[in-house]
Amino acid sequence: MKIKSAKIACLAFVAAVLTAVPAISQTATTTNAPAATAPAHPKHGLPTHGKVAAVDTSAMTFTIGTNVFAVTSETKISKLGKPAVLSDITVGENVNVYYRKDDDGKSTAVTVRVVQPRKAAPAPAPDPTPATKQP
Repeated sequence: MKIKSAKIACLAFVAAVLTAVPAISQTATTTNAPAATAPAHPKHGLPTHGKVAAVDTSAMTFTIGTNVFAVTSETKISKLGKPAVLSDITVGENVNVYYRKDDDGKSTAVTVRVVQPRKAAPAPAPDPTPATKQP
């Protein structure tokens, strides 16, 4: 009889624990605080790359696709690993740009790297042995 009542007590305890655990874990994850919102503009900036579509040295801007990037006195420009200026960039060159957007949506280049385009993989060489016909 003692064993039977001990088993029943043990099972009742296990059932109580299993019932309480989900309730405890649910209250730990629920808060009344509003959801965190992402900042409108990242603190550090954004990367992009592409071919230069236009360069305007009088407006101190250049364009990649439809995106216009302003260049300031603080913008660091390099061409093939050497320091450069905006007028050294020509249309059709590949560039890697790190930029920031201001509250008005204007993109200002922080760094501009003019790079060589990637070379396409060479085509496989044809098989030097002529194909033989099977009888």
